[in-house]
Amino acid sequence: SEAKPPKEESPKGISPVKAKKTPSPVDAERRKLRPGSGGEKPPEEPPFTYQLKAVPLKFVKEMKDIVLKEAESVGSSAIFEVLISPSTAITSWMKDGSNIRESPKHKFIADGKDRKLHIIDVQLSDAGEYTCVLRLGNKEKTSTAKLIVEGTP
Repeated sequence: SEAKPPKEESPKGISPVKAKKTPSPVDAERRKLRPGSGGEKPPEEPPFTYQLKAVPLKFVKEMKDIVLKEAESVGSSAIFEVLISPSTAITSWMKDGSNIRESPKHKFIADGKDRKLHIIDVQLSDAGEYTCVLRLGNKEKTSTAKLIVEGTP
């Protein structure tokens, strides 16, 4: 009576494992192949399309240097222009590293993706490096150009 339980247990222990093991890897592979290759790709697509929709922050058109001759330029205006993307980004302007505030001297024009800095009544003192700072969320881009006022020889 003592020898019987181990004998009975060993076939029970071995055969169910064998029975389960043989089909399961094949089944698993088949399952992987069918829903896997067919089913995994479609769910991957939406995140990519969303990523494409998230517009990268950029200057579509950078600022360009403006060169004015003092004789002609004094009393005239200079306009720095950038084209930005997306239009929801916030632009601010700087001259030689310090923020420019809108004033009768400096006008900020924002028309969709078109952003302009209008410098009215240009003087020699307006010459310098102007920067447009583009911000969206935690991202920041800058575009810089010079206003050169050439003194008359």
